[in-house]
Amino acid sequence: MAPVNNIVQINNNDHPPKYKVTIVGSGNWGSVASKLIASNTLKLSSFHDEVKMWVFEETLPSGEKLTDVINQTNENVKYLPGIKLGRNVVADPDLENAVRDANMLVFVTPHQFMEGICKKLIGKIRSDAQAISLIKGMEVKKEGPCMISTLISQQLGVNCCVLMGANIANEIAVEKFSEATVGFRGNREIAENWVQLFSTPYFMVSACQDVEGVELCGTLKNIVAIAAGFVDGLDMGNNTKAAIMRIGLREMKAFSKLLFSSVKDSTFFESCGVADLITTCLGGRNRKCAEAFAKNGGKRSFDELEAEMLQGQKLQGVSTAKEVYEVLKHKGWLEMFPLFTTVHEICTGRLPPTAIVEYSEHAPKFPIAVNPDAFQ
Repeated sequence: MAPVNNIVQINNNDHPPKYKVTIVGSGNWGSVASKLIASNTLKLSSFHDEVKMWVFEETLPSGEKLTDVINQTNENVKYLPGIKLGRNVVADPDLENAVRDANMLVFVTPHQFMEGICKKLIGKIRSDAQAISLIKGMEVKKEGPCMISTLISQQLGVNCCVLMGANIANEIAVEKFSEATVGFRGNREIAENWVQLFSTPYFMVSACQDVEGVELCGTLKNIVAIAAGFVDGLDMGNNTKAAIMRIGLREMKAFSKLLFSSVKDSTFFESCGVADLITTCLGGRNRKCAEAFAKNGGKRSFDELEAEMLQGQKLQGVSTAKEVYEVLKHKGWLEMFPLFTTVHEICTGRLPPTAIVEYSEHAPKFPIAVNPDAFQ
């Protein structure tokens, strides 16, 4: 467990303490999150107006620093062009400085960067800080899979909730109606603070006491979206795509329950579950790049397609498929999860994209509804 600093409350005892928010991350979804949060901190008396946003500094083609442009124009011109973030959003390229005074930390970066970020923040955050992760992915270590919320909690010594849902960032940015789910462990009051911070008339947030279930839904659906993209790229039609989504949801639920017996069935019917699966398989970057991969017969790598199509954004589904495959192989579960297994093998070139439907000729070795205790 990481050591934490003893830092005094922002307000004195005559006034209730105010929450101060920092967003760690400034990509497409991080910028939209800052817009949502900044609109609420101005209205809610329990929050400081200013919202800091840590920005991984980049130099734009104009020669200007991205942080400077965000602070001058109130717009992330690279990752969310045309959308004003709110005048109370302050971009900061210094990670330690950005988090120093915050007692509500919002993590929203590509999951592969989180371990390095956490190491930099050990001992640098407030002792009363709460965290929430909007990150979809997991770390696979020798001792087994580690969810990003667990990584944050263990490295930084803070409680960490999660927020997942059917959230294509560009649609929320232009205030089209959407829903999301906050997953929490024990303290509903903390969860309600996060619900309050994110909720707007066009972004409806609810709380669910199932961190692992909510987070795994958000993580695993990206693998299914890759499969859906293969189907689109091969022009296999809507019936096939619906079948892949159904099988994918079944494998999401089974994998989640095998890893964490506490995962609730009802979580899969929240926004973080079936709704997120649907929207990600219909739109989103994972489906889009997988479609292009299949159209090219797998001859262009995902790294090449990502660089060409996503303007600096990162794919999550390909790396998550690899991480899940490693877990399945280690535990001897590969034949129980033919869709997850096949997606990874297509991504790595072991199988052609057409294998996304051919795999179904082979029935799973074990029934999918198994007792998790049998595989410990």
